[in-house]
Parts: sequence; structure tokens; C-alpha cells
Amino acid sequence: MRGFTLQTMIKQIQLFTVVALLLVLGSSCHSLRNLTDRDGSGSAKTLKKKPTQDFTFIEDIEMLPGGIVVTRHKTSGINSQGTVFHYSEKGGSTLEEANWLQYKYAIITNIEVENLTNVPLLQKIDEWWGTKYCIGGETKDCIDCSGFSGNIFRDVYNINLPRTASDQYGVCDKVEVAELKEGDLVFFHTYRRQVSHVGIYIGNSKFVHASSSEGVTISDLNDKYWQPRFLAAGRVRRG
Repeated sequence: MRGFTLQTMIKQIQLFTVVALLLVLGSSCHSLRNLTDRDGSGSAKTLKKKPTQDFTFIEDIEMLPGGIVVTRHKTSGINSQGTVFHYSEKGGSTLEEANWLQYKYAIITNIEVENLTNVPLLQKIDEWWGTKYCIGGETKDCIDCSGFSGNIFRDVYNINLPRTASDQYGVCDKVEVAELKEGDLVFFHTYRRQVSHVGIYIGNSKFVHASSSEGVTISDLNDKYWQPRFLAAGRVRRG
């Protein structure tokens, strides 16, 4: 009986020792976890990167990672709200290396940056942008459609055009819409069946002109206002 009791006591002591060790180890692990959680050396955690700060670019364009967003640039027949242009590095070009006007008007016209090579034209468009319309105007105070096309052709192409839209039509060779190139003229009848309005084709169905409602702006040949009023396209005879 005494032997049994002694053996039982030994087993109880052994069991107590094991339990005590387990408790000590459990406490140590818990303390270790708390320590590593506090000093950041525990299990890896996914760190949320702070979003790259957006910034305003070229007055009316916002730059975002991987794209550029037109914000306030009003154009007739062009959706400028939320329009995103994703730039790339085709041909080794980078955002820093490219002319900012090429990117700006690539956004507005949805033309590849690489195809907007006439920077002097873009500079003049930007210079005149928003100039209000007035019949007979030829200055930055106000200008009409043929006055605008005349200024652009003189300053960019070194060509002197006649003063009126109908006379400018007269110095052009007819061009089919599918064959339009940058620098061709597009003609419209806005209040009579004859030529009464002119614009300069840029590409991708877009043309720049002095609009009576918006001043100097860019519009689309497929716009619901301009499409039914389109009359003809022409290429100015040179030489």
C-alpha cells in the first residue's frame, strides 16, 4: 500500500513538472510573439503603400500613375471629363523626354503621341486656344474662322491664304475624308449652302477652328452638329 502510494506520488510529481514546463513554454512563446509584434520583426505584414500624390499638369490636365486625365479642357464634341490617356514608352520615349504639348493634345485628340510631330502647330493652337470669336477678327482679342486658319498657315506653314473661308476653299484641291492629313482644310456650311466656315484638320477626325460658340477649340467631324454641316475637305495648293 505504501509502495503504491509512493509510486502514485512520483507519477503526480512528474505530471506536475510536465504541466509546469508547458505553462512556462506557453508563456514564453506568448511573450515572444508580443515582442516581435511590437518591434515589427514577427510574421510579415502587408504594408499599405501611401497612394502617390496626384498633381496638376499643364493647367487643365492631371497626371496619375500610368496615365493622364483631362479635367477641364472643354472641346466641342469631345468628352473631356474623365478621359484617360495611358502613356507608354514606345520607341524609347519617356514622359520626361516628350514635349508636353504632344501629350496634352494626344489626350484631347486621342491621337498617338508619336503621330503628333508638328510641335509648331501645337504651339500655335495652344497660343490661340480659347480666343473668343468675332466676325472679321484677326487678333488675340477676337478672331473668326478664316482669320484663324490664315494666321496658322502663315505662322506654321509659311503660306498666305485668302481672307475668307470661301476663297480659301478656292485655293484647295479636293480631298476625300479618308485621305485627310494634318494641315488640310475642312469646310462647312453653317448658315447657308455655300462655304461659310473653315477649320484645320489635325487627325483622327479632329479639327481646330474658331468656333462662334466656344472660340478657338478642337472639334470632331463626327460631332452631331458638324457632321450634317460638313461640305468638303481640301489640300492647299503649294507653289
